[in-house]
Amino acid sequence: MFRIRPPLRAVQTPLQTTRTAFRHTRNHVQTRFYQQSSFGRRPQYKRFGSPSGGISGIFFRWASRPTFYRDVGIISAGTGSFYLYNLEEVPVSGRRRFNIISPGIEEAMGKASVDQVKEEYNGRILPDSDLRVRQVKRVLERLLPYAEGEGLKGMDWEVTVIDSPEQNAFVAPGGKVFVFTGILPLCRDDDGIAAVLGHEIAHVVAHHTAERMSQAPLILLGVIALSIFDISLYSGKMLLDLFLSMPASRKHEAEADYIGLLMMAQGCYRPEAAMEFWARMETTGQKGPPQILSTHPSNHNREEKIREWLPKAQEKAEKSDCHMTSQYANQFSSAFDGFGRR
Repeated sequence: MFRIRPPLRAVQTPLQTTRTAFRHTRNHVQTRFYQQSSFGRRPQYKRFGSPSGGISGIFFRWASRPTFYRDVGIISAGTGSFYLYNLEEVPVSGRRRFNIISPGIEEAMGKASVDQVKEEYNGRILPDSDLRVRQVKRVLERLLPYAEGEGLKGMDWEVTVIDSPEQNAFVAPGGKVFVFTGILPLCRDDDGIAAVLGHEIAHVVAHHTAERMSQAPLILLGVIALSIFDISLYSGKMLLDLFLSMPASRKHEAEADYIGLLMMAQGCYRPEAAMEFWARMETTGQKGPPQILSTHPSNHNREEKIREWLPKAQEKAEKSDCHMTSQYANQFSSAFDGFGRR
């Protein structure tokens, strides 16, 4: 006898459908579970693992090499030797600093600034016959012997007085002196002008422009180093400005105040005039940012520091040639007056 069997396709179709549905359901559940698990783990893996791109990626790949510590030692030794080799002493103040820019390069950079200023203020430069120009030149001539004695010999000094209300003056590397007429009322007399010019010439004596240019690569390396720790280039630059560039600039300003004070005292100008100048600047009502956020010390702090340096300035004045000449002149005047009364 024959047993009647159902067709094989009829039996297999429900079975395949069931298996397909089960496999689809299983895959769906697994997929959802994987997505949930990877969502929880992936940010940690990306952040704390070895980055694959950017500056931090390059650093971590370098750090994973077996020669990493040897490379760091060689670089550190070379950098330290280069830094020590380029240390020098600032004239007058005696401060030790890093400088890789020669006076020739510094002067070339200054020339570009000079040309730009002359072009900007074309038509407002006063002629040599102007009384204000003659006054500035007269003061400069008394300061130059002491500036040249500190390494500025052979410079082609040039005075430019600009008829403009800016309360500003500066001396570019190479001996180019710029004075804006707006600052002359604050100076009041030759002693005040000597305080301003002494400060500005002191920047050239100390080669502060070259020092700032020498610091630029160090600041760039610092910004790159901070970027390794997920600090943006902009934020890194702001941090280095706050804790490195601005304090260095304030140090330069204070150093120029000190050198300029001694210079004007040697030129037989009253050193107290520098303190009086900054006191007048304080009363002008021009309030700048807090000192920690500024490239310059506050006017009050400058006045107080100059007060501390006055004994040293008086000592320099007593040893200067002009002081001895003025003493002889006073003695001669006294003797002549006494002779006339007889």
